[in-house]
Amino acid sequence: MSVRRERRGRIEIVTLDRPEARNAIDGDTAWALSAIFDELEGDDDVWAVVITGAGDKAFCAGVDLKAIATDAERIIGAPGGFAGIGQRFFPKPLIAAVNGPALAGGFEIVLSCDLAVAAEHATFGIPEVKRGLMAAAGGLIRLGKRIPLAIALEFAMTGDPVDAQRALALGLVNRVVPADRVLDEAIALAERICENAPVAVRVSKRLMIESLEMTEAEAWKRNFERAAEVTSTQDVWEGIAAFAEKRAPVWQGR
Repeated sequence: MSVRRERRGRIEIVTLDRPEARNAIDGDTAWALSAIFDELEGDDDVWAVVITGAGDKAFCAGVDLKAIATDAERIIGAPGGFAGIGQRFFPKPLIAAVNGPALAGGFEIVLSCDLAVAAEHATFGIPEVKRGLMAAAGGLIRLGKRIPLAIALEFAMTGDPVDAQRALALGLVNRVVPADRVLDEAIALAERICENAPVAVRVSKRLMIESLEMTEAEAWKRNFERAAEVTSTQDVWEGIAAFAEKRAPVWQGR
């Protein structure tokens, strides 16, 4: 299989397992990832997802150029966009454990995630222009919303990569750690999130992303709508009771 899965408590770990191809995305991998994300969206036992790559040579090198000539339709046409995630709004926290270079579509997978933990030797870039192409899997849409426009344009027009520390300084990743700790740190971050009420976490994520495209008046309207969703859950009362009783809450996710 080109994708491995592991469950740790409330966290699902999804590993791109094609180290011989620098974890590049071929048709089988794209459709496997799409099916996995479909399943995880509806799995109430999963509260957060970590995605990483096998080995330490690459997180993901993007499209498998050896496969694109014969399998382009399946690679590009997987439900959810590139790698099953590029055009999908995934409702649960999604964390990239970037175990090596994340280039082209690999960087675009990282940009599809909410948070990222990077190994010290990781690099990030969209080098497509160096091959007469453009970053068409979301990089040109998302990057300018994450970092200053001039820096995003430099990524897009030079194709040059940046190292992990520069990515950290730009706010593209949340942590930079030694390579042997990158997955553990990403899991620890997911565990920290999973200490909180899952509905509140998911609604908070959705509102923050939705509000980026709204006027302030529209955002306030949506804010109150989303707040009503959260306050209607049983977990609100559990959180209040746990605080009053000085104990850890036991979330039900509803």
